[in-house]
Amino acid sequence: MKPTVIAVPMGDPAGVGPEIALKAMADPEIWEHGIPLLIGDLSVLTEVSRRLGLPTGLHAVENPSAVTGSPDALPVLDLKMIPDLSALQPGQISALAGKASVAYIRRAVDLCMSGLASGVATTPINKEALKAAREPYIGHTEMLAEMSGGSKSYTMFIVDKLRILFHSRHLSLKQAIEKLECGDVVHSIETAAKCLASIGLPAGTIALAALNPHASDGGLFGDEEARILIPAVELAKEKGINVVGPVPADSVFYFGLQGKYDVVVSLYHDQGHIASKTYDFYRTVSVTFGLPFIRTSVDHGTAFDIAWKGIANPVSMKEAMLACFSIAPLYRPF
Repeated sequence: MKPTVIAVPMGDPAGVGPEIALKAMADPEIWEHGIPLLIGDLSVLTEVSRRLGLPTGLHAVENPSAVTGSPDALPVLDLKMIPDLSALQPGQISALAGKASVAYIRRAVDLCMSGLASGVATTPINKEALKAAREPYIGHTEMLAEMSGGSKSYTMFIVDKLRILFHSRHLSLKQAIEKLECGDVVHSIETAAKCLASIGLPAGTIALAALNPHASDGGLFGDEEARILIPAVELAKEKGINVVGPVPADSVFYFGLQGKYDVVVSLYHDQGHIASKTYDFYRTVSVTFGLPFIRTSVDHGTAFDIAWKGIANPVSMKEAMLACFSIAPLYRPF
């Protein structure tokens, strides 16, 4: 059987992306699951490896349809976006780095769309560098959707048995509560069901997190459960979706970790982030559903303050790669 290949764009070359990609790919456990193809600049990766004293060798891939490699000989698709290393300053925002990071991602998308890669595991990019390069993107998700022709994308966190889908993300807590609407919550529940079905769990159990303490205790601590969330759950059930709730947020994520629920719908950004990151900050992986291919990612930024210093933690990158290897063969776009 042909091994699964995943594309690993190295992210902003001035950030920690090159370092964490090299360290994670050098872990023999990664190679038990398939072949990670690193997309970036061989000159940058060679210099990072030299500065940090990494023992891993690198080799340029000439034919992406016949990728080989090992923990001692990491395959690199060299795009030669940084012709002069002196023009790149580690830890500094630059248009050059922003332009390069977009090129790496575009090539990763091309590989997936052509069937040469099964998924993408991304390293961090920098929004300010994208702006400096005059790239029309605000982040990975929008970029991947446009490049792949995807009309939608949904973010799910995964750590061990816990899966979290976010109803709302980058809103203030006040806005997230004010914007709660029954129909929108039903849509999020339906999305969670589609995400589970896309990875072979069509009958998976979905739990809707409550908003108020103790799910409002029958109206003692707010009326959002009675007015919005309970009706949303009932409407979703009428559509044939296996959903329960609203379940108090102080226990729903714990039960998700125990495997009682296949996914938890978090009502706002910090509700889900705090749960997953407190449990295991480095092993929490962000997964993008809805694209023509699966995308996983570290859940941290470019960390310019420690770029190229040898102290970046590669665990999140390793977990993103392992998650991509695990999910990509199962994934069916929706």
